[in-house]
Amino acid sequence: MPTPTQPSPPVAEDGPAPPVDGLRVRARRISQEVRGAGRVLRDVSFDVAPGRLTVIAGSSGAGKTVLLQTLAGLRPAAAGEVLHDGARPGTPGPEFGFVPQEDIIHRELPLRRTLRYAAGLRMPPGTSAEAVAADVDRVLETLGLTHRAATPVRALSGGERKRASIAVELLTRPRVLFLDEPTSGLDPVTAAALLRTLRALAEDGTTVVLTTHVLADLLRCDQVVFLAPGGQVAYAGEPAALRDAFGVGTVEEVYEAVADGGRVEDTTPEETSRAEPASTPVRGSRVGALRQWALLTRRGTALMLHSRLSVAVLAGSPVMIVAMFAVLFRAGAFDPASPDPGSTAMIMFWIAFGAFFFGLTYGLLQICAELPVLRREWLAGLRIGPYIASKLTTTLPVLAVADALLLVVLRALDRLPPAGWDTYGSLFVTSVLASAAALALGLLASAAVSEPGQATLMLPLLCFPQVLFSGAFVPVPRMTGAGQAVSWAMTNRWAFEALGGGVGLERLWRTGDSPLGPPLLASYGDSFGHPATRGWLILAGFALLFMTLTWVVLVRRCREGAVRSRDGR
Repeated sequence: MPTPTQPSPPVAEDGPAPPVDGLRVRARRISQEVRGAGRVLRDVSFDVAPGRLTVIAGSSGAGKTVLLQTLAGLRPAAAGEVLHDGARPGTPGPEFGFVPQEDIIHRELPLRRTLRYAAGLRMPPGTSAEAVAADVDRVLETLGLTHRAATPVRALSGGERKRASIAVELLTRPRVLFLDEPTSGLDPVTAAALLRTLRALAEDGTTVVLTTHVLADLLRCDQVVFLAPGGQVAYAGEPAALRDAFGVGTVEEVYEAVADGGRVEDTTPEETSRAEPASTPVRGSRVGALRQWALLTRRGTALMLHSRLSVAVLAGSPVMIVAMFAVLFRAGAFDPASPDPGSTAMIMFWIAFGAFFFGLTYGLLQICAELPVLRREWLAGLRIGPYIASKLTTTLPVLAVADALLLVVLRALDRLPPAGWDTYGSLFVTSVLASAAALALGLLASAAVSEPGQATLMLPLLCFPQVLFSGAFVPVPRMTGAGQAVSWAMTNRWAFEALGGGVGLERLWRTGDSPLGPPLLASYGDSFGHPATRGWLILAGFALLFMTLTWVVLVRRCREGAVRSRDGR
């Protein structure tokens, strides 16, 4: 079994895999600008030969990450050009690998299973399960992770998780691999082991380009590109000549010399400046939308069941709502002979709010925690539409079960009236549509924030207006004009009114003996006089609107994260 410090070459079922035909990367007088920071790269020129390990170094703010993104073709140069085998880089294909600083794999599932899902999204349509399994085993062996294949990703060490992210990129045997500070935060031994792994990949033919802050990395590569403050190349050449070029004895002193304005001209190795004929980039066919949706749905279900937080939210929210009903309301509020109009209205409201709360809490944590994964998979061909649809198909059935259990328990506790299937069918449909609209709202909020902590802060901000402007505590006819306008945007209002109409509150309040009925009915006006289908259509419209906005936000964020805009996803 290979160890992390001694990676073995890729192995196929019929013998060793053929060496990778590395990609030649050329930078020609490229300059780059970043919004808010101005020009960060100036007239950068150097070559990266196929099958070599190149390190981009420099002080903080020198433009290392921007240069890496520009070389990868993710950020178009403001001036100059980048060439991949003599051609301008196009849409990233299977020959392209990019590992950002963040983890680009989910942490809940075992490593092998995580890689199989990633392979299903990246490998060509029609790839057999046996071929996927063989490629997963190949990259695990290449990166010395075979003995950790059954370990959940969250239990891996920092170095192992970084190699796991690299494993995702190696599934399609890329010709070039770009990595943004892969050794950052690792201890010296682990960082050295990772560099040896990358060295082995380069020796197998893959062109490897990485940024680094680790001084030792500079002496373990084939070529160093050292950026000066302001984004100019201070040195580009072999690492052995780096210190002599600046007349210093240590790599630390190189940083000092560059900070003081030191620069070595024309250091690009001569062998990397030879002309190369332009080649046609390899382009793989993209996995179809239906297959992406099915695969993402399976993965989402597995992630939900493996996440302790998700399981806690799934189990805890219905229990909390049911306990609240048992404590707040007495039984028999819907007794036709002596109804309690105030309690019946509040019961309908809290059913509506319970469905809303289920959907919102389930949706808020769905996207923000996996945004780096989504961005990288989007670059690899993932469509945003199937991604959002998979969130609905993974979570909505769970919400439907929670809504059904809520209605069953409330009827068993005599907090709802004895009625037929038509009444409870109407209540169930309203509850599910209310949950769906809230889930879509939660997905929209989750797509807009950057981390789970921010999503948690959104919960009260989204809940309070739904309570205040639903029409339950202050009936809509009693609101100001501005309040009525706000209430139109509250999904809870339409769920509340559809539930009240479905259970027949207007009829119950007219025929009951309670003196509170007619005055309360007058204050609500015709809120419960419309068929439940009206509320259903409005709730479905809100769900569609929120999903569309989620799609817009995610496309924008993926484009911003990948920097380069591309149509069609």
